[in-house]
Amino acid sequence: MARKSDQYYYSVLSEGIDYCMQAADLLLETLKNYHPEKMDACIRDMHAIEHAADLGKHVMMSRLVKEFITPIEREDIIELAQTIDDVTDEIEDVVLRLYMFHTKIIRPEALQFGSIIVSCCKAMKSMMEEFHNFNKSGTIHQMIIDINRMEEDGDKLYTDAIHALYDDPSDPIEIFTWTEIFNRLERCCDACEDVANVVESVIMKNT
Repeated sequence: MARKSDQYYYSVLSEGIDYCMQAADLLLETLKNYHPEKMDACIRDMHAIEHAADLGKHVMMSRLVKEFITPIEREDIIELAQTIDDVTDEIEDVVLRLYMFHTKIIRPEALQFGSIIVSCCKAMKSMMEEFHNFNKSGTIHQMIIDINRMEEDGDKLYTDAIHALYDDPSDPIEIFTWTEIFNRLERCCDACEDVANVVESVIMKNT
């Protein structure tokens, strides 16, 4: 029978992805209904999500230090917790750059990125809900493949977005700004794939 402490780690990792989903939803809503004058409030809301995620991770780490037996290797738990936290951090970085660069208008590709990131986070949540049962799950491998595919969609979107951006190089400030923002959006997709890759690695080590 699974111990309660085993379930604790799976639950906390899943809760970490809840914060990723909250951050992704806030990002997409900000992009859809963009108002530069409201970015201060958006940054506060995003930082509150990121801070709560950090607190949850630190509480788990404090318990992990004292735990004698863990459901998977403690190094894997630490790596999973960190890669999940990285997703929230990367999403927050997008919002910060929209603010720092005094962004006035949202390019359409950014909205597409926002939708991909939301989908990635939802897929991560489904994957993590299956993770405690990975030895018996018949779906978790497909979930990992789905996240990999979404990351590839993000790669293609990034290439197309940069190509369109440099099609009209008349405004160097806009080119600089959106090159950086698109880079950060693409990194969000990469961070989601990193979580899936760590999950896959843990499964391979334990089967």
